[in-house]
Amino acid sequence: MARFRDRAVAFEGALVVADLHVGRDATSGVEFPLGERDRLTRRVGSLLSWADPEELVVAGDLLHSFDSVPEGVPETVDRLAALAAEAGARLVVTPGNHDTMLGAVYDGPAPAEHRVGDTVVLHGHEPPERDADRYVVGHDHPMLTVQGRERPCYLRGSYEGAELLMLPAFTRLAPGTPVEGLRASEFQSPLVTDADALSPVVRDDDAEETYEFPPLGEFRRLL
Repeated sequence: MARFRDRAVAFEGALVVADLHVGRDATSGVEFPLGERDRLTRRVGSLLSWADPEELVVAGDLLHSFDSVPEGVPETVDRLAALAAEAGARLVVTPGNHDTMLGAVYDGPAPAEHRVGDTVVLHGHEPPERDADRYVVGHDHPMLTVQGRERPCYLRGSYEGAELLMLPAFTRLAPGTPVEGLRASEFQSPLVTDADALSPVVRDDDAEETYEFPPLGEFRRLL
């Protein structure tokens, strides 16, 4: 059974996050808010304590740099690996389209796809090569507008007969993608083949509640 918290998901001994985009500040020309990297690692540490996983899996885009490694990025990646080790978990990164410099800062397991039981975790920018009962991906940074407020959301659907779960971006700096009006062709991930069938899930950590919404095809009619 999947458990949701702070833009992450835990299941079968794994804690999965996606789209941390460490280094986005330097590559975009936007000043990194003071202490944001500390908040990022603190959030991961809190999630590790909550989930007590055997593995911490990053479903792609750990980094946000294509041809260089910005200052502070190696230290942040090292800290994430240390947090996992301190929690007794193995860090696994399935590279995303932004992870071209991953080998310069990380020498741990980095398969294109990582199996956890009957689930395959991957970034989602390319179709999977391995069969699975469920695919967990990131890549699109889904977001849902609820009562005038934009909230990061998970999306549940299917891909070639298997369950599909798309995670929101773990970083709070990356812009989310409003999904209410998107068609399948407008998603970046090729695993989205029927947008109307995607069901948003919003986690309210303050209220400790998880809200499941109707599929987007029905949700649009309610707006």
